[in-house]
Amino acid sequence: MTSAIILSIYIIIGIIIVGRLLLYGMRPTKTLGWLLVIFTIPVGGILLYLLLGRNRRKNKLFKLQQTDEIISSLNNEKLLASPIKQKDYKEHIKVIKLIVQNSGFISSSGNRLKILKNGNATFTAIFESLKKAEKFIHLEYYIFEEGRLADNLFQLFEIKVKEGVEIRILYDGIGSRHLSNQYIQKLKNIGVEVCSFLPIRFGKFLSSLNYRNHRKIIVIDNKIAFTGGINVSDKYVTGDSYLGIWNDMHLQLEGPIIHSLQAIFIMDWNLINSTTPLLASEYFSPVIEMGDIAAQIVHSGPDEDFSATQQLYFSLINEAKDYVYITNPYIIPGEAILEALKVAALSGVDVRLLLSDKSDNFIVRWCVRSYFESLLQAGVKIYLFLDGFVHSKTIVVDDTICSIGTTNLDIRSFEQNYEVNVAIYDDDFSIALKNDFISDLKKGYQLNYQKFINRPLKEKLKEGIAKIFSPVL
Repeated sequence: MTSAIILSIYIIIGIIIVGRLLLYGMRPTKTLGWLLVIFTIPVGGILLYLLLGRNRRKNKLFKLQQTDEIISSLNNEKLLASPIKQKDYKEHIKVIKLIVQNSGFISSSGNRLKILKNGNATFTAIFESLKKAEKFIHLEYYIFEEGRLADNLFQLFEIKVKEGVEIRILYDGIGSRHLSNQYIQKLKNIGVEVCSFLPIRFGKFLSSLNYRNHRKIIVIDNKIAFTGGINVSDKYVTGDSYLGIWNDMHLQLEGPIIHSLQAIFIMDWNLINSTTPLLASEYFSPVIEMGDIAAQIVHSGPDEDFSATQQLYFSLINEAKDYVYITNPYIIPGEAILEALKVAALSGVDVRLLLSDKSDNFIVRWCVRSYFESLLQAGVKIYLFLDGFVHSKTIVVDDTICSIGTTNLDIRSFEQNYEVNVAIYDDDFSIALKNDFISDLKKGYQLNYQKFINRPLKEKLKEGIAKIFSPVL
């Protein structure tokens, strides 16, 4: 009798899930895959679907609170200085409009942006700016690890709190899972507000484990901000025993664009702290023009209507006429980006990808390599970096437009993570990023198509097995 009841419950749950798959379906191949998993793996199939398979973009279980109010305030003319004139950027008007539609942030001119290459340059600039803070410091990181950097931050925060500076830290519950309770309590004891984004909790385990906040943001007094690929971790400065130094790209930002990063931090903070939302006007005080660079913030997450960062990459690749150069550690592109890269290369565009020879994850390494053969066949040039581990997420097109941010070129970043990128409409800045890319090519080697297709059978098998996991990597 008991087994019959359990079987009946299982069948009912299975029917409900099938109905959800049909109503809120993803790609047909993905829907079919989950149907096979559910009906061929007893119990475990349903658990896997609940953990990894739900279409968050359709269900909107984590819809950010007060999003419309924040973006509306941000785009108010009293707060936003000098939106760029679309006629001055006619060649990129489609990208600009796309970002407005899928992210809600308009583009702005009057910005000063600085490339920060690798950990030493990044953290030198960050610490110098933190020391000058007078009102507030907002930090948001996927990985916040204890070590020399974390200790130095604590010592600085202790001083700034005594000076009356408000400090808030938002860290991801999975990415920063090794952050000790002792360190967190030390921060709280000196007056720092610390919150975990979707921590591992029994009641919400299945609904939140697979959806992570991969953003890296610092906003200080609405005067200066930072974003990019670098986390709070000593491996960006001292390296690790296997991969060496983690090479990465970060941005220092000044000007009107800071409001967009501040809005993203506050939206994320309000999601976790809905009882004490940060909507006071002092957090959106007017920002003066600091330079002449036009830029635009792109943010995406699993509960947004569109995968904005994926659409940004897709649009930039399609816009390329002469070249598109991409640095990214995790290239598991999915059908749309994969096809865009191949079409661009076959059309005569110089498409180059730079990633590391080594990887920080065995399965990811072989999954990434499973895409190499079809890319190389289409004429895409692939370079493998040897001087440490490349963790940058950059794309530059035709000396006129580029992007730096947190978004990997993989399905997880496009569909499951909260991400943020900066689209930059400036020739000089784009050329500087291109030159940096070309310099990095010299620290590695280019794959040869004929040699690659003759790789050992065991490598091809590893690639094929690893590729099965591409939707969840």
